Amino acid sequence: MSSPRKSRLSRTAPMKAPSGPWARVRAALTDADLLLRLAITGLALVILTALLGGWRIPFPYRLGDEATNGVSARIDFDRVNERKTDLARLEVEDQIVPIYRYSPLDLFDLQYLLRQDLFEVAPVDSPQDLAAETRAAFGILWSASDEGNDSEDSKNSGWLRLKEVVGNRESAEARIDALVAEFNQFSAPLRVHGVLDPNELSRRDLRPEQVIRVRNRDVPDQETEVIVANVLLAEMLKTTGALGRSWDNFPGMKKLQPLMERWLVQRVKPNLEFDETATIAERALARQSVAPIRDTYKRGTLLVAPGTRLDDESLAILKSQHEAVEERIPITERLVRLATVLGLLLVLATIHGTYLVRNEPALVGQVSRLLIYLTVVVTSIASALWLSFDPWRAEIIPLLCTVMILAIAYNQVLAAITGFGMSLILVLSMGRGVGEFVLLMSGIAAAVVPLNQVSSRSKVVKIGFGAAVTYFLVSWGESILAHQQLDRMLTDFTLLRESLRGAAWCLAAGYLVAGSLPFIEQTFGMVTDISLLELSDVSHPLLQELVRRAPGTYNHSIGVATISETAADAIGANGLLCRVGAYFHDIGKMMKPQYFVENMTAGQDSRHEHLNPAMSTLVIIGHVKDGVDLAQRQGLPRPLIDFIEQHHGTTLVEYFFHAATRQAESDPEHRSRVEESSFRYPGPKPQTREAAVLMIADAVEGASRTLTEPTPKRIETLVHDIAMKRLLDGQFDECSLTLRELAIVEDSLTKSLIGIYHGRIKYPEQRTA
Repeated sequence: MSSPRKSRLSRTAPMKAPSGPWARVRAALTDADLLLRLAITGLALVILTALLGGWRIPFPYRLGDEATNGVSARIDFDRVNERKTDLARLEVEDQIVPIYRYSPLDLFDLQYLLRQDLFEVAPVDSPQDLAAETRAAFGILWSASDEGNDSEDSKNSGWLRLKEVVGNRESAEARIDALVAEFNQFSAPLRVHGVLDPNELSRRDLRPEQVIRVRNRDVPDQETEVIVANVLLAEMLKTTGALGRSWDNFPGMKKLQPLMERWLVQRVKPNLEFDETATIAERALARQSVAPIRDTYKRGTLLVAPGTRLDDESLAILKSQHEAVEERIPITERLVRLATVLGLLLVLATIHGTYLVRNEPALVGQVSRLLIYLTVVVTSIASALWLSFDPWRAEIIPLLCTVMILAIAYNQVLAAITGFGMSLILVLSMGRGVGEFVLLMSGIAAAVVPLNQVSSRSKVVKIGFGAAVTYFLVSWGESILAHQQLDRMLTDFTLLRESLRGAAWCLAAGYLVAGSLPFIEQTFGMVTDISLLELSDVSHPLLQELVRRAPGTYNHSIGVATISETAADAIGANGLLCRVGAYFHDIGKMMKPQYFVENMTAGQDSRHEHLNPAMSTLVIIGHVKDGVDLAQRQGLPRPLIDFIEQHHGTTLVEYFFHAATRQAESDPEHRSRVEESSFRYPGPKPQTREAAVLMIADAVEGASRTLTEPTPKRIETLVHDIAMKRLLDGQFDECSLTLRELAIVEDSLTKSLIGIYHGRIKYPEQRTA
């Protein structure tokens, strides 16, 4: 009896219905790693919104911008006229006279000095016997030819007059007391307000008729306004001065007027000291007392005339209007604007993120790389916005540096797309027009397009120069198209200055990136051709140690480097990276060189004969870990360490696996212990096309040495079999190597090996003489 026939529903029951969008959303919400990346991206958007000030209206004007259609007031507002206010405050400040301090006690010792000098005159009969200082104080000029000459014109006339007034030794004391008493009354004006240093006139820009304020140091509340001429000794000694008018009141002093005038000039020390602290404080109070002068503007008032460029004054007016508009925006409108900005950023992030997920899985697959990328982008936009204001106007520098770094670290497409997004966000945040966006994108395109590989630092600088030329030409072209005036190229010097400044910033960006290449490589875990060329030097310590410890492995590495570079270049991969990676891919073998066949000499017993297959496998596989440790200690870049880790992928150590299998078959009790996974390399599998090429080249170079007759056909078969074995083993599943590229690699490796093992003409033996 036949079994009952199943219904259509029962046959289709085991098949699950395809999951819908909600099911995928639920699955995504349970993915912790995905949620972490989304959280980091969301945080970056929030930070970017805050840095851009998404709740504020952008201020679009910059110094030197041309107001083609003019600018009119949007609202009624007033502003402080800083220029007028400063002028008014300076006028009030100039009215504050300088403040000086003095002490009357400073000049009381003059009478004692006079008494001392006069007593020195009394006992001597000739000016020659008088102390030089005293003689100079009275201004007595003495010479031997005037000895005994009593005429008024003689140089000794002053001395004779002084000697006559002072008298001889017996009468000198009384006469000197009388003179000192007269001098004490005569010099009283000096002690009233003090004496001013004449150098203060030029130092403080004073005039004799100007007024100063004098404060008694001993009585702080005592202050007097004094004319400068009344505290200058030279002015006081004039016939119109306080001292010059009083000579007739002192007959004893009158006889010595010329001598006493000279003595006063020599002995009186200025005692009026400028009180800078008090003067500054008084002037500051005076400035503060002046209320700010405000200008009022009505709605519709022309703020900037059409066709004029913004100067400092017009820019200040526009800023005041912008601040007035900002103050009148209610909180609800600010929240709406903030939500709009955040929404626009979310749309751009979604579009950009879709590209990254589909085309840059390595970037979004690691949280660290995604975090570095987002940090660079957010920092670049914030820096560009900060540098966009006067006087720098250097917003192009962060943008160019970022896209050049991304082009070097990743690829040109990612750099161009990122530059597009950053330029769009920046232009919207600045409130600028399409022209600014075109200008920024032209500089970015000029920097990204030629930046496929960095073979030298000078190339980066040249690219910066190319971006500078592009920026300059596009800037002029935009201006000509906007105004339809060709003569602007020769007459508009402001446009010329701004264009040259922008071009200079582009060139500066090239120099910055060129000088920062080592830091870029370290941050992004990549390596440029410059570093690769440095690492390709065979004098590298690791290579020198390899050739000393494991010469066979070294020769093997050189051979792999030669054939892998050609194969990588054939598929458009980085051949230089492949070559340098091949140099270092087997450095771990130098730790146990005698366990690898290429380092064994003819007739030498293999050390594996004394080990069981499992132990031999551990030794063979261990060279990968040893190589990674050596590379990390020597500071090799991450891409080269990846070659060491991935050049065997998860392939099977077939020789020892089969040996273990045969051993297990001969011993049925241990058959279950032979597991294939125990005889496989830990991986990972090749992640890049270069690593995949190196894997095949490494295998075929070693296998080709086992061919007794390496004919072209045998070499071709060997290469194809090894490549297919790696392909069917799934070793290329995690890299972007295509079947077409695999065929090209096979062909390149075959040709290289045929060239190495090409036949030679056998020369007849040399006959001996």
